[in-house]
Amino acid sequence: MVRSIRVAANPIPYWAERGKTKEVFDEALADFREIGFTAVKADIPEGMRAGEYLDWIGGYGLAPALSLFSSPLDETVAIDEVLERARRFGAAQAELGLDRTMLSSMSVPARMERPAVGAGFDEARLALAIENAGRVCEVLLAEGVRPLHHSHVGGVFETEAEVVRLLDELGPDLIGFGPDTGHLRWAGADPVALIRRYADRIGGIHLKDVYPDYLDPASHEGMDYRELGRSGRLWAEPGRGVLDLDAVVAALPHDYDGDLMIEVDHPSVPSVKESHRISYEWAVASLGA
Repeated sequence: MVRSIRVAANPIPYWAERGKTKEVFDEALADFREIGFTAVKADIPEGMRAGEYLDWIGGYGLAPALSLFSSPLDETVAIDEVLERARRFGAAQAELGLDRTMLSSMSVPARMERPAVGAGFDEARLALAIENAGRVCEVLLAEGVRPLHHSHVGGVFETEAEVVRLLDELGPDLIGFGPDTGHLRWAGADPVALIRRYADRIGGIHLKDVYPDYLDPASHEGMDYRELGRSGRLWAEPGRGVLDLDAVVAALPHDYDGDLMIEVDHPSVPSVKESHRISYEWAVASLGA
């Protein structure tokens, strides 16, 4: 089992615009090796077996780190198909030696159009999404992988109230907590307070900083999720935004044994590689990576 704390990199800004191709991932993995990272989010490309993936990233001196299973989890999905996808995903993650994964709801149209404000709230949708999330959790647990809820703007569980409702209704036996500090803060939540509230359930975290420019809902009227993400003034390299990441790390329980994953969805500097270098240097200085 992978139990030691590591600082890991997420290659999302490499593939977000160019796609999840082997060429794109090779570029990211080579950059991570040069910068100094030793672990990378475990994204197994379609058609690649887990063993092949281990050999591939191992060739760059990297180990697999906490990954993510996502689905809208609402009335738009065929839940049997989602559960089968979750089963395959969980089995592959376990084969990589990982014992946990993040679980997130993403891409609800009304919330992608008007992000971070709980747009189009619907009680029936929330209740269904909680039920579906619970069923996905059962499948992942059966494969030996503990699910951790990962907060994400644009999904059903966007606001603090929705995150709390999910965690409290499903309970610790079904789901843990894998917060994303940037997404929580953008949606108006206090990441430190939530980490303290659910400290006994935290198994992973995305350390993400944010600039102040678009934190006030009035500041992004008429701008959608993707437009804001690409602005260069939403996501910040750690230490450059307004989040107190030292307080975030201090709020983690003393026996925390998950990954510390650095994530900048869309860099605020021109070079993706330079964004990761800045992030890594912050991790060395602040976390002793």
